[in-house]
Amino acid sequence: MIAHLNGKLFSKQPGQAIVEAGGVGYDVVISVPTFTALPAEGKDVSLFIYTQVAEGVLALYGFLERNEKRLFERLIKVNGVGPKLAVTILSGLNPERTIAAIRAQDHAMLTRIPGVGKKLAERLVVELKDKLEDMASAPVPAVGGPAAEDVLSALTNLGYQRAAAQKAIESVVARNPAAAKDFDELFRAAMLVIR
Repeated sequence: MIAHLNGKLFSKQPGQAIVEAGGVGYDVVISVPTFTALPAEGKDVSLFIYTQVAEGVLALYGFLERNEKRLFERLIKVNGVGPKLAVTILSGLNPERTIAAIRAQDHAMLTRIPGVGKKLAERLVVELKDKLEDMASAPVPAVGGPAAEDVLSALTNLGYQRAAAQKAIESVVARNPAAAKDFDELFRAAMLVIR
């Protein structure tokens, strides 16, 4: 699974970026906030990636901000919200406004987003209003790095408490600082610690 992509921005347009890394051009679906924040073509870029594999098709969704990726991952857990609609939601409202609208139960704001009707707005509020407290301040692991954040996200998605997952990650990195750069190594080691 691709969790992070670092390379040269080959091309960009609303909804799509092509990032060249290791001689391969990766076609990445992006939101409007990510598009507007991207550097000029030919410059280095680093994206947090969500990889979707469905019916034999591989799709990459990229985010400049870690918090935007985390919100995307929560949105797609809502019944009726797939990755494409989640990108549309994030393009209609930036992550901070999306979180604020859901927590304030502002159905009117949510229904302004194309593809979000009254029923879906209600479902977003019901399913997510109590699951976004940690998104307001968006705590970042003390160990830092994209691998640490992705491992933290993976562990919380598996049902572990955020504080326990963060402590396990910090414990692993304290013993082996190089693990902070390798998702697989950090994830396996953190799983052994957290049990």
